[in-house]
Amino acid sequence: MTSDPITNMTTTAMSMSGVHMTPWFDRVTLGLLLLFVGAVQVSIAVAEAALLLLLLLWATMLVREGVRPAAPRFFWPLLAYAGMTLVSSAFSMDPLESFFDSRQLVLFLIVPMVYDLARGPKTKIVADVIVTVGALAAAYGIIQYTLLHFDSLRLRPRGTLGHYMTYAGTLMLVIGLAAARLVFATRDRKWPALVMPALLVALTMTLTRSAWVGVSVGVGLLFVLKDLRLTALIPVVIAIVFALAPDSVTNRIMSLSDLRDPSSRDRLAMVQTGASMIRDHPLTGVGPNMVQRLYTQYRDQNSVQKVNPHLHNVPLQIAAERGLPALAVWIAFVVVLTAGVFRLFRTSGDRTLPAAALAAIGAMLAAGIFEYNFGDSEFLMLFLVIVTLPFAAVRGDEHGSASEISPR
Repeated sequence: MTSDPITNMTTTAMSMSGVHMTPWFDRVTLGLLLLFVGAVQVSIAVAEAALLLLLLLWATMLVREGVRPAAPRFFWPLLAYAGMTLVSSAFSMDPLESFFDSRQLVLFLIVPMVYDLARGPKTKIVADVIVTVGALAAAYGIIQYTLLHFDSLRLRPRGTLGHYMTYAGTLMLVIGLAAARLVFATRDRKWPALVMPALLVALTMTLTRSAWVGVSVGVGLLFVLKDLRLTALIPVVIAIVFALAPDSVTNRIMSLSDLRDPSSRDRLAMVQTGASMIRDHPLTGVGPNMVQRLYTQYRDQNSVQKVNPHLHNVPLQIAAERGLPALAVWIAFVVVLTAGVFRLFRTSGDRTLPAAALAAIGAMLAAGIFEYNFGDSEFLMLFLVIVTLPFAAVRGDEHGSASEISPR
């Protein structure tokens, strides 16, 4: 058996063989996987229940077959980031609370699980479900805005999720996936073309500026990767939005550059607050879930809100909460992930999923300047699925494939 050098460069194997999927196991796990990726955009409780069942079935099969799971190379710095989080928890002012908050690290297991269970052509089915459920969530958000009066900053569309920013963040990722299919797929583009207007309208109605920035960067990146001339469409789209959008939307767009805007002022103050925390706790941070508890102690004098649950900036939050070494490891995760996905983008016959993953990374980073989206469970789950799919797609259905052999 010969190995594929391209895949070897992007994948690290933890095992020379994979899970032996019986037809029953294959059907059940695929069904649960589709339930999971769909429920992420609808109900966190259902998504977590489906994920738990998936992990249990997957782990049981691994033990039964006596093999270890495989994962893309970017999983290693992600695992190291989890370790740094636990170290930070140990040095927290309230270790028990910080360790309890760190239970979210279990979500990182989504990477090897999806890599193992959604291999080959199954990735397209998973992507279809994500886009379809996203379209339904978008339709419900539009109903909330137009009929249920979720049409102000105090009451915004949130779909069936608990917060409008979570809803906007998941829509942002779905838009990137649908746009990648429109730009790079050679077939099956009718459905994403049909649902894209609803996705964009729903996102616009959330009045969530961070997600708007994320979508702009993600879709703009897709245009650059396809043909730089496509970026000429961006000002056209902006002009259409200004012409058709209600005043609440245009005023919200204009506030992006208005430093007198209260939320903008508060975010600038959070930078100073976070910097003070980092100066006092550079190595291990204040501890997971401790920023809110210590916020009044470090609160900048220009802050608008008396307290905030987090610092509305991913790098800043990680450094303040978990320390500068943890931030360095997280940056390494982003770099390794981006390099691996871009390599697949350059070498894959079908660039759709790698392009979608690159759009998700770009959107996450851009929106993460204004929002701690990496700490949002629903967003993180969907993000990890989308960025793992291109790696799973290049794996064959037969185990022991070239993609599982250690790189030389």
